[in-house]
Amino acid sequence: MEEACAAASAEGTRPEPLVLGIETSCDETGIGIVRGRTLLSNTIASSMDEHARYGGVVPEVAARAHLEALQPAIEQALGEAQVSLQDLDAIAVTSGPGLAGALMVGVGAAKGLAVSLGKPLYAVNHLVGHIAADILAPENGADSAPLEYPTIALLVSGGHTSLLHVRDLTTDVELLGETVDDAAGEAFDKVARLLGLPYPGGPQIDRVAADGDPKAIRFPRGLSKASDLAKHRYDFSFSGLKTAVARWVERAEVAGEEIPTADVAASFREAVIDVLVTKALAACADRGVPRLLLGGGVIANRRLREVALERAAAAGVAVRIPPLSLCTDNGAMIAGLAAELIASGRPPSTLAFGADSTLPVTEIQVSPS
Repeated sequence: MEEACAAASAEGTRPEPLVLGIETSCDETGIGIVRGRTLLSNTIASSMDEHARYGGVVPEVAARAHLEALQPAIEQALGEAQVSLQDLDAIAVTSGPGLAGALMVGVGAAKGLAVSLGKPLYAVNHLVGHIAADILAPENGADSAPLEYPTIALLVSGGHTSLLHVRDLTTDVELLGETVDDAAGEAFDKVARLLGLPYPGGPQIDRVAADGDPKAIRFPRGLSKASDLAKHRYDFSFSGLKTAVARWVERAEVAGEEIPTADVAASFREAVIDVLVTKALAACADRGVPRLLLGGGVIANRRLREVALERAAAAGVAVRIPPLSLCTDNGAMIAGLAAELIASGRPPSTLAFGADSTLPVTEIQVSPS
């Protein structure tokens, strides 16, 4: 890798290291391989079906599933990329945040690979990885316009809802706000359960809401009152919204009324989206940043993308959304972030790092040497 970087520097071009990324922060075993900013493989083994019987992710089940899926996923990714382990320039892995046991499986595997192959290892932040997903282009595909800085990033997933000010992907990411209780994805799962819909709740709510009236019920918008904004302008809260939906359903049941599932789902979804988009665009206006990046699995929600694009256009804000296949947790975004760190001259991580379930987003790379 040092020779490749030196040659690229001499020619005045970006180095394009071949990096394998490992992502095991939740219920999906992600293995990705990139060459610089070119995506070669994005292999994902999901244990979602195993968690469905419990109505949510069980950490111990997730960790066991990662153990079983890692080796086959690595072999599949190498085959798709048509490279060998010896060809790799570096290994990358998610150090956090995420489920501690699940993270430990990926961290242990990455350390073993790096040591056995004699390759440098980059331990990176899962949330910043979601931003890096936007810079990847498929092999032989048209390159997208480069990510401009600064940008505001809204990351929405099952475990995280975060609003970030990204001045530079590899050196300067500021946390503006995050959820103070349930993440948006968790709220979708819990409300789906209230409505008798299966897990995972996001796609089910989206499906049912398509036939509902988003204005049928005015559910509360968490942390949006004037009294809340002074302290929580960019923070999110969805626990109260979930409770409001539960109380509404209970009152209807007590009154012997039929539950209008589609209207409830559509009204709930609209309340979540309203808060997400309003706070994201407020951050753009407050910081004078006319760019918004959307990332995380919940971005697959069709209505969220629709509202964000419509309201951002009216506000003069450009919106970027990575391919939906790269919005959910995946190893390619981890490899992509590591490739950016390498290109910027950052040294690899030492072996002293571990799994950190509460890793702050400001720590982009863990334990650099």
